Amino acid sequence: MEILNNLPKTTTKQQKRVGRGIGSGAGGHTTGKGAKGDKVRGKTKLTFDGTKIKKSWIKRLPFLRGKHRTLPVTKIKNFSLSQLEKWFKANDTVSPESLIKKSKVNFDSKYIVKILSNGSLTKPLTFKNIQFSSGAKTQIISAGGSID
Repeated sequence: MEILNNLPKTTTKQQKRVGRGIGSGAGGHTTGKGAKGDKVRGKTKLTFDGTKIKKSWIKRLPFLRGKHRTLPVTKIKNFSLSQLEKWFKANDTVSPESLIKKSKVNFDSKYIVKILSNGSLTKPLTFKNIQFSSGAKTQIISAGGSID
């Protein structure tokens, strides 16, 4: 009994093995696939709906028309003031290129860089081509930073 107490505890269960007989707990006659037909035998298309009327899931999807399909999707990359406090020294310039180098997060020119007011900033920094939240803007200006 001492050996059983020292065994490590397992938290993950093994997946049920389907199709290995009745005694396996998930097996027997149809092994979870239902009754006869193409779906049991594995020859069905993904789009097959089993009806003669043309009401498949493709036909039921809404038609995506209009302006909303052609508008460019704006992606925003957020950074906090506490991150800038760690990464930059006083009087450094903060630009999207310098943020890629300091944060080691790679993002494209499609992304808009935005500074949020999480944390606090004590150093004067200069910012180029970056957007700000209103709280972050006031903290940057009060710390002596400049926004271009």
